Amino acid sequence: ESLHSSIGLLGISAGSLLLAVHFYSSPRAAPLIPSTALGVLLLILSALLAYTGIRRSLRNASLFLSLCLTISVFWCGYGVVFILGGQGVLNDTGDFRNALVPGLVTFTLALLILAVVGFLCREVVLAMIASAVSLASAHEVAMHYSTAFGSSAVACNYMIVCLVGGYFALGRILYFLTKEKIALPGTDLAQKKTHEQIQSTSGSTNHFAVTGLILNMLSASVFGCRLLGVTSKLFIGQVPWLWAAGIYQIGICILSYRAMDVLMATFFGFTSILKFAGGYCLLYPVWQFLVVFSILFVVLALFLTLNCPLDGLYLLFYVAYCIALACRPKGFFEDGPQGVDVAIFVASALMTLIHLYNVKASAKIPTGKGAVKAFLARSSFLKLREGADLHTPYLGYSKYADAEVLGYACSVLASFAITVTGDPQAPLATVVIPWVVVAGGILKLLGGSVAFARGKTLESSAFILYAVMWIIWGFARYGGLYGTTRSFHAAVGIIAFMLFNGFIVFCTLFLNIAWFFYSLTFLLIAVSFLLEAIHALPAGYDIAATVIFGLVSFYCFLSALFNSVFEGSCLPMGRPIVQLSGVGGGMTKCLHLPARKASSVKRIADILKNGGTCGIPTDTVYVLVAACNRPDAVEKAHHSKRQAQDRPMSLWISSLKQLEPAKHLFTPLLWDFMEAAWPSPISLVVPRGEWVDFLGMKDSAKYVGTPQSIAIRIPDCSVTTHLIDLVGPIVVTSANPTGEADTTHHNQVYAKLGDKVDAVLCDGPSPENIASTVVDCTKIDSGNIGFFRVGIIPKSQVLQILEQVQKK
Repeated sequence: ESLHSSIGLLGISAGSLLLAVHFYSSPRAAPLIPSTALGVLLLILSALLAYTGIRRSLRNASLFLSLCLTISVFWCGYGVVFILGGQGVLNDTGDFRNALVPGLVTFTLALLILAVVGFLCREVVLAMIASAVSLASAHEVAMHYSTAFGSSAVACNYMIVCLVGGYFALGRILYFLTKEKIALPGTDLAQKKTHEQIQSTSGSTNHFAVTGLILNMLSASVFGCRLLGVTSKLFIGQVPWLWAAGIYQIGICILSYRAMDVLMATFFGFTSILKFAGGYCLLYPVWQFLVVFSILFVVLALFLTLNCPLDGLYLLFYVAYCIALACRPKGFFEDGPQGVDVAIFVASALMTLIHLYNVKASAKIPTGKGAVKAFLARSSFLKLREGADLHTPYLGYSKYADAEVLGYACSVLASFAITVTGDPQAPLATVVIPWVVVAGGILKLLGGSVAFARGKTLESSAFILYAVMWIIWGFARYGGLYGTTRSFHAAVGIIAFMLFNGFIVFCTLFLNIAWFFYSLTFLLIAVSFLLEAIHALPAGYDIAATVIFGLVSFYCFLSALFNSVFEGSCLPMGRPIVQLSGVGGGMTKCLHLPARKASSVKRIADILKNGGTCGIPTDTVYVLVAACNRPDAVEKAHHSKRQAQDRPMSLWISSLKQLEPAKHLFTPLLWDFMEAAWPSPISLVVPRGEWVDFLGMKDSAKYVGTPQSIAIRIPDCSVTTHLIDLVGPIVVTSANPTGEADTTHHNQVYAKLGDKVDAVLCDGPSPENIASTVVDCTKIDSGNIGFFRVGIIPKSQVLQILEQVQKK
């Protein structure tokens, strides 16, 4: 905890020291730090701050996260502007001022909001840093417009940040040197951590939304400042702010999926596209806006209103923005869209304050979150999805929410963008790059990656394949490679994609109807690419293929939204077209329960007590288990796995106390060795004896071990031992058919054993890919042990344990 906080605050102090030196020396003819060098250093520090903010966020919510990410994006855009200045790009009078001011205005207000909330919530150190950087930005804005303000005032504010950072560093050093006896006020992170963890358990909140809203302020400020006369023109110098905001917004989109907030993650994905489009519009003043984007925003606003009316109202500003962009021929350069930008800036600032205060403070500002839920509770037709399992995938658990909504929306945007005809005199960047490459490519790759993380192998493969197709096609057309001289090469590549997609179409026969039509209509678009490459495209075919694919994608978009917000299938994706025995055969029989929940472990225990067999995680690989007092279950496990006689099933207990009544039946050396070796991934093969009867195995005994010996173990896994505490001793075998590789993921248990098991306790990837070490202890009293299998624990470690026991 202290590592990331210390690196973050000292990183801010280091950057502030650089800027203080820069502004103290700026009146001189030659500044101490050249602009290019300062820009590069700020970029390095911004990357460091982004890393520390995200790493800290994985543990608890904090104002620290918002401060680090906000200053990170500030210095990212700031650093690039300094590099442009140092390289002579900003040569005209007032260019440097026009480039810097939109960002400075945004972060003056954003950091002031962070400072106010910090003081209200008694985060004094963070609040002082935020307020000092905010004042420095405000002084810098004033310095650019009035000679009465010198650069020394800016430098003084940055020196305050350095002093606060020095105080924090001194506090941490004293804390460690005095072994936690002396803690300066505001530097005791252990106390903060406890307070934040109590707050974070109160409900699931997207703590990254604050940074996303600040990024919306940044992009709106670039165009709003032009309308209000704060800046005199729109030009390349403001592109760093827009693109920095776009890149960070994609990051916030991914982190919002990690925070299980599907709707806000989709919204941030949409706004990142607008930011990239705005940047390209400043580079190439050729404007093409997709009207369908406005429709997607309207639909998203309606669904977001159901979750939080205030967020839905905020999205209406973006609906108005898209309409204004679509209606004006010059887009971002017109007064209408710029006026909406000013409104978005103000609305984003207010939303930032509300979200940040509600995350940190105990008393909340009302957002109407429960009003819609209470209203829909009376409806029998629509019922909101809620509860702990809201985002749990069918196969176990995932760290991310479902990103299919964004994937389908990107398909809609990219499909309609490809119908735009190119002008040979003007670059296609403003059409192809934002709508096809960014939306259809990069964001679709994001959706495919998240789908893969959720166990959706086929869907993720399709999303990634289509994303690659959009990116290659986009860059080829944009780069002028998609012309007559290369038509044969383009055709060969498109045919290869069509073959891949043909395989996906075949697989979707076993998935559902909607996905079958989704993949099939993409094949129609690939055919239109092919026909265009060989100059045989019939008139109107590409438009028809695009419209069909766009409509199918829009239906999938609506269906995914409905399924993520409401219970039931208001807009179903349909059943599989082809159903074969063995394909998805266990979908209604085999439960998949997340191992991180005690209720799931209790449910697995009930299944085992009732004679079921289950796949569970351990300290090594996944195993198939049955209660040893249920001979029917043990026999079922034996047959479902096609157990070979030379690989007998083993016995697991949770504590040696379960063997305590039979202690007199074990030799003292063997008992001490078991006590020293467990819990661990070491299985001990011990002589079979009367002690087996003390465990209540009854008729199960014939399936466990050999007539002479039994392998027994206490696993070093809290989930497994807790399950054994609830059920009693269990019979264990590897969760794969005999002769196949070990199972290292809950998806593999399902794939290999299917409906032969009653449930799978899901814990994602195994901590190890190697099975346990099996030690032969049948002749331990003579001082010798053997090894049936050397697994994760090496021979030397086992022999060392034996030597220590013998000495004892």
